[in-house]
Amino acid sequence: MLVRLATFNLLHGRSLTDGLVDPDRLAAAVTALDADVLALQEVDRDQSRSGNLDLTAIAARALDAPEHRFAAAVVGTPGEQFRPLTHDDDGHGEPLYGIGLVSRHPVRSWQVTRLRPAPVRSPIYVPGPGGGLVLLRDEPRVVLAAVLDTPHGPLTVAATHLSFVPGWNILQLRRVVRALRTLPAPRILLGDLNLPAGPAALLSRWRPLGRRPTYPAGQPRVQLDHILADRRGLDRLPPVTAVDTPLSTISDHRPLLVDLG
Repeated sequence: MLVRLATFNLLHGRSLTDGLVDPDRLAAAVTALDADVLALQEVDRDQSRSGNLDLTAIAARALDAPEHRFAAAVVGTPGEQFRPLTHDDDGHGEPLYGIGLVSRHPVRSWQVTRLRPAPVRSPIYVPGPGGGLVLLRDEPRVVLAAVLDTPHGPLTVAATHLSFVPGWNILQLRRVVRALRTLPAPRILLGDLNLPAGPAALLSRWRPLGRRPTYPAGQPRVQLDHILADRRGLDRLPPVTAVDTPLSTISDHRPLLVDLG
């Protein structure tokens, strides 16, 4: 039986053509992926910039997936004002930003792991008028893992979006690997790791299931978005039968799709 995995940095559902967040356009973009497991990054909930929508719930409905969860990384809006969560239910009724995980397969259990932000501001290039090199404060990050019941047996899948600060994202990746090793094999990590393909594979020591550039969306030059499998238990996964990075109507990233089986 085929299992399709996908990871997609949503840019909070915004289109680069008109700068708008349209829930119907978001739903259509996710429907086109037809993924059984979908990891989402740069996800809004109750943000005015995205119509106070729950983007993870929209994605789950689009895939007719019974299981979904949103994990906030911060309360507030990145680039404006935000604060770290003090506990998992913090920020209720406030704008939230983080990651999501959607599954058509039943979820046995969920696990949330929180990652500290880099302690220093880092220079980041911002395109457009008034852009250039700016010093940005890093955000806390989060890992959302689920143990699924699949036709192939239990499967651990995890979504994350690591820091843009060089070096700090490497430390976070190692922390993610340690956290996931407490969950059943086989294990798959999906997400925007803010690392190119070579370093992501080398530093995690996990196997890339698909190597394709994903950023920037128009003419991708670098792979920031990854689907990695732990080599422990890898023999229990079906083989990779297809890899794709289709152009979407939203975001500055392309989604990465991997078919197993």
